[in-house]
Amino acid sequence: MRSWLNPNIEDFEEFQATVKEVCEIYLSSEELAKEGVHIYSTDEKMALQALEHENPKQTMKPGQVEGIDPEYERHGTTGIIASRDVVTGEIVAPLIQPTRNEADYLFHIRSVLAVNPCDKHIFINDNLNTHKSESLVRFVAEIEGFDSSALGIKGKSGILKNMETRAEFLTDNSHKIVFVYTPKHCSWLNQIECWFSIITRRLLNKRASFISVQELEQKIWDFIRYYNQFLKKPFRWNFKGKLLRV
Repeated sequence: MRSWLNPNIEDFEEFQATVKEVCEIYLSSEELAKEGVHIYSTDEKMALQALEHENPKQTMKPGQVEGIDPEYERHGTTGIIASRDVVTGEIVAPLIQPTRNEADYLFHIRSVLAVNPCDKHIFINDNLNTHKSESLVRFVAEIEGFDSSALGIKGKSGILKNMETRAEFLTDNSHKIVFVYTPKHCSWLNQIECWFSIITRRLLNKRASFISVQELEQKIWDFIRYYNQFLKKPFRWNFKGKLLRV
C-alpha cells in the first residue's frame, strides 16, 4: 500500500498553469539570480516536540541493533519558519519559535529581505492565510510606494478585501517582492518541504532525545549552521510542470 493525495482540482487549466509557473521559476532560477533576483522556497514546520527518552538506549553492537525504550517525557514544542535559497540551497534567516502567526511570518520575510535589501525577491509559498495577510500587503505596498489609503478595508473593499484580492496584489510580478502560491494540496511543489524532510530524518527522528525545548531549539540552530556550511546545495529539479495524469 502507498498513500496519495487528491488535489481536488476544480479548474484544471488554472491548476496546470500554476504548477508550470512554479516549475519555470525553479528551472530559470540560476538565470534570474544573474539578474539580481533571489528565489526562495518558504514555509513553516510546527509542533516539533521536545521528547526525552526516559531510559538509556541499548548501544548498538555487532549482531545487535540499537534499542530504544518507547517511554518518553514531553517538554513542549517549537517550530521553524524558514526560507531556502533555491540557487544556493542555503537556509536564510530561519525563525525558530513555537508560534507562526501573521506577525511572525512578516518578521521572517523582513529578515530575509534584509540580507539583500536592494534586490528583487520571489517567495514560493503555500496558501496559508498568514501568507496573504493584511500586514504583509501593507508591508509590500510601503516598499512599492503605494498610498496606504488606496488599499481599501479588510473584509469590505479594495486590495485588502479578502484573501483573493490580497493574493492578486502580492503576486504582481512588477513588484520588487513577489509571492507565488502553489495550488492547494501541492506542498510537494515547494522545495522547502524537501529540506524539512532532511532535518526530520537527520535530527528530529525517533532516536533523538531532548531534555527541554531550549535544547531542541539549540540543536536545530546547530544543524542549520552545519547544513549551511557543509551540506547546502541546489536540488536537481527535473519536473517541468506537465502532469502525466490526475
